Amino acid sequence: MSRMVGTVSRGVRAPIIRSGDNLVEIVTNCVMEASKSDNFEIRDRDIICMTEAIVARAQGNYCSCEDIAKDVKQKLGGETVGVIFPILSRNRFAICLKGIAMGAKKIVLMLSYPSDEVGNHLISLDALDEKGVNPYSDCLTLEKYRELFGYKKHTFTGIDYVEYYESLIKEAGAEVEIIFANDPRAILPYTKNVITCDIHTRARSKRLLKDAGAERVFGLDDIMTSSVDGSGFNDKYGLLGSNKATENQVKLFPKNCQPLVDNIQKKMFELTGKKVEVMVYGDGAFKDPVGKIWELADPVVSPAYTDGLEGTPNELKLKYLADNDFAALSGDELKEAIKAKIHEKDDNLVGQMISEGTTPRRLTDLIGSLCDLTSGSGDKGTPIVYIQGYFDNYTAE
Repeated sequence: MSRMVGTVSRGVRAPIIRSGDNLVEIVTNCVMEASKSDNFEIRDRDIICMTEAIVARAQGNYCSCEDIAKDVKQKLGGETVGVIFPILSRNRFAICLKGIAMGAKKIVLMLSYPSDEVGNHLISLDALDEKGVNPYSDCLTLEKYRELFGYKKHTFTGIDYVEYYESLIKEAGAEVEIIFANDPRAILPYTKNVITCDIHTRARSKRLLKDAGAERVFGLDDIMTSSVDGSGFNDKYGLLGSNKATENQVKLFPKNCQPLVDNIQKKMFELTGKKVEVMVYGDGAFKDPVGKIWELADPVVSPAYTDGLEGTPNELKLKYLADNDFAALSGDELKEAIKAKIHEKDDNLVGQMISEGTTPRRLTDLIGSLCDLTSGSGDKGTPIVYIQGYFDNYTAE
């Protein structure tokens, strides 16, 4: 009988990871135990994925608000600092903002509107239309924003992030002024010293600010790029990808993960004789149609992966074949014709109609989204995800 199951994604339970733990041993042991308890075989081209959180925890990659404050003060002078385009998140940004505010006398906080970069809305587009506000050109003061839109709470968290961020800055000992704009250059009448906190558009924001006369411009990826008094750091991404650990500490995005994935691949081959692929994943990249949140708050979906995960899918669209090339066929005849077409397909289908409608994304981004949804972000206790059959197609037996 032909195989009836395609891709399978399994969450694998693991112990609580602490600083200094040997992830090569822990991850491989967990996968091997899972294969025994759940009765599945390790196969070539299976994929072992682990969340970035356990990697950073094993690395002990943390920093405190005091560390952030010291770095900010050294780099931006400790006076008035513009903080622009932060995402609205207690987990992702609040502790970073607290540390930044501790390193300055005054913060001019500039929020993008109607939403932040990842889709958390302050207000709706309909509300902008109703009030005649143009988000591409209009810069609003806090007073004008309140006059027009009042106090709005986030759909899911119930937080008024404008009020919340304002209070955080004041509690950190800094003065605060809040404005709303979508052009990074709108901050420059207030201060020439700026931290741009956007994730995926940060290079453009830095360029525009520098070209417009800003004096000191840094992104979150430029803060905590080296150790401060023995703290953790990330030389490539700084504070980007960090998460709240405590009320005074953040866990940074993991650094130098490539040896880890390579060593897990090597260890699994020694144990099983099978070559599995391995990757570290953070946020997936998908959008919530209700809350309108675009999930990707990490700088990348995967900071490290083995060579076999490089590239994009090279797939035929079965629906297209069934409705066009083989519209006159059915049953076993249709099945065999499609299998033959798959066997004959080119190594590169880019631009061909026969691949139209297949997902045009990198393998690591697709797999990372699958893993993020499998492991969840709460109490499932499965920071390792084991995927089988991802590279199979309709011809696999």
